[in-house]
Amino acid sequence: MMINKILYVLLFFIILLTVGSGGFYLIGRPENWSIIDSIYMTVITLSTVGFGEVHNLDQAGKIWTIIVIMFGVTGFTIIISQIGSYLIEFKQYRKRKMNKKIKKMKDHYILCGYGRMGAVIARELAEKNIPFIIIEINEEKTNKMEELGYVYLQQDATLDETLINANIEHAKGIAITLSTDQENLFVTMSARNLNQTAFLLGRCAKWDTGKKLKRAGANKIVNPYITGGHKMAELLLAPYLEDTVSLASPGHNLDIVIDEFKLKDIDRYDGIMIKDSKFREDYNLVIVGLIDENGKSELNPDPHTILNIHHTIILLGSKENIDKFSETI
Repeated sequence: MMINKILYVLLFFIILLTVGSGGFYLIGRPENWSIIDSIYMTVITLSTVGFGEVHNLDQAGKIWTIIVIMFGVTGFTIIISQIGSYLIEFKQYRKRKMNKKIKKMKDHYILCGYGRMGAVIARELAEKNIPFIIIEINEEKTNKMEELGYVYLQQDATLDETLINANIEHAKGIAITLSTDQENLFVTMSARNLNQTAFLLGRCAKWDTGKKLKRAGANKIVNPYITGGHKMAELLLAPYLEDTVSLASPGHNLDIVIDEFKLKDIDRYDGIMIKDSKFREDYNLVIVGLIDENGKSELNPDPHTILNIHHTIILLGSKENIDKFSETI
């Protein structure tokens, strides 16, 4: 329908160009005006560029010029209006298409908020081809999502209606990463009321809010400041650790560390099977990975694998036990 309207407008301009050029050609007399002169005069008249007349115009020529300008301005007004209308209809069409897609989604994930954390989560899910919906009210952010091809709702996540529009009833998991703890707490309560089984992950800036999120129905909470600060402290004190994982809850804090060691520096394990290496008995550590001399890695290696000095072992355990093993070797 809209394409037809644009074609009509283009046809209008073609006719106007033809009739306008024909008028200048006849009024100016063929011996004075060429076809090119007539077309050129019509174009600069329609565009109101005002480069000047090709030839001097008599009264009839001036009247014809006024008529061409009037129709030209009208035509430009129409086409700009039609283009604006087309863009609005196209945006509404995309919105309707996206809403239909959302209604059909099941076992999907809902991300409330597209800030720094939300953007990282969305990228991770997109890379794994996992279906998800982002709820974000900021138009600038939704424009970025549109460029990335994400499914989104430009609505207020604190409203129950918005969560229902995101098909929360069939959602598998919900991540709430809005800008304030108050909003996150409110959405957590609403989301849990609307879906009793989905895994609910909440973000908080204060530890006290984390407790409230738990009571409101969140399965897990993430405090980016505590997590980031803990990670930086670990790397500052032990910069060669491969990775650390902190499992924290009120009254409990467990640090799990993953680190790698080259056996060329520990020759006592050369020729020993993993099951006889006594990493668990002596240090309460577990070999979770093995890298050979060719760089080939093996996850959860067979206990009967024979270690040699060319191996690099990946150990999992508490930071205290990793430190103890490091001091021993």
